[in-house]
Amino acid sequence: MAKHVSRRAAIGIGAAAAALVTAPRSAAASSDPAAHAAGPGVSRGPELIRSTYRQQKARTGGVWHSHVAMVDSAGTLDVVVSDDADRVTHGYSVQKLAVAVAVMDKIDRGELRLDQRLDLTADIILGGSGIYFLQTVWGDEVTVANFLTALLLVSDNTAVRMCGRVVPALEINQILAAKGFTHTRVEPVANPNRFFLGVTTPRETHDLLWRLANKTLLSVRSSDFLLGILRWINGYHDGIRREMSSAERSRVATKYGADFDTSGAARHEAGIMFDAAGAPTLTYAFFADSLGDLDNYGGTHPAVRAHAVLGRVMLDVVGPVANRVGRARHTVRPFNPVDGG
Repeated sequence: MAKHVSRRAAIGIGAAAAALVTAPRSAAASSDPAAHAAGPGVSRGPELIRSTYRQQKARTGGVWHSHVAMVDSAGTLDVVVSDDADRVTHGYSVQKLAVAVAVMDKIDRGELRLDQRLDLTADIILGGSGIYFLQTVWGDEVTVANFLTALLLVSDNTAVRMCGRVVPALEINQILAAKGFTHTRVEPVANPNRFFLGVTTPRETHDLLWRLANKTLLSVRSSDFLLGILRWINGYHDGIRREMSSAERSRVATKYGADFDTSGAARHEAGIMFDAAGAPTLTYAFFADSLGDLDNYGGTHPAVRAHAVLGRVMLDVVGPVANRVGRARHTVRPFNPVDGG
């Protein structure tokens, strides 16, 4: 692993790990003392996000490509962080957002239904992240809604193949192009119904998220379906949402992606935060590669720790902000535990 990481990056990773491992959990998201200062306020909020981003990037090392945007008090969407935001990079599992959008677009056009059923057979099962491979026996019939939920909630890799059965790779790319995305594409293979997840840019990922949350990318019903999955509290918690209560987590729709290549590990996370009334308020797209700790997919990876710090700071900043001019709203039901029955 060390051969993929520069000495400078290794020092940064080591410093971040040492500082955060020795800190109590409640302090893990407050490496910047200003991050939990009372009432960051709208006016100084963007600079607080920028300074925290610079600090966490320096501590983590690697190569970052990022975009953050937030509405101001007048409801105008302003760019807060733009760091190599047009870099075309492998999105890994963040790309599952784009795949899900393509499937929902076909549903919006009446060529597919959420309740349409497909067989789940052994030959389509993929390992890695997800739940379907854990079953050990197969033969189910699952709905499109079922595998889209698995795709986004637990980043199921088999669900990617299920998506390819209803929207082939070339059609996914055609849909994304028709929606104005220049670089966000899956990578076709010999089998037209299968593909690698492909590439995107931080700016295009922001655009996808913002249009999804404002319900201009898909129909209202399709937008609400995807956002409901992305915001649910059973989803990914190691990064942006780690230092949040369950109610706070429900205000954040997020998607994580992780893999590695010859340059090192990649740890990505992208999503959108909503105000208390359900209006979209802030988008983030953090793509970091050339990192160490290749085999660590948990919450102790330095880049994932950085996401957790950034998530807490961003939510604190948007806390007093209300997108009063935003026409689109999305809310989720409060979580209530159920003890069987």
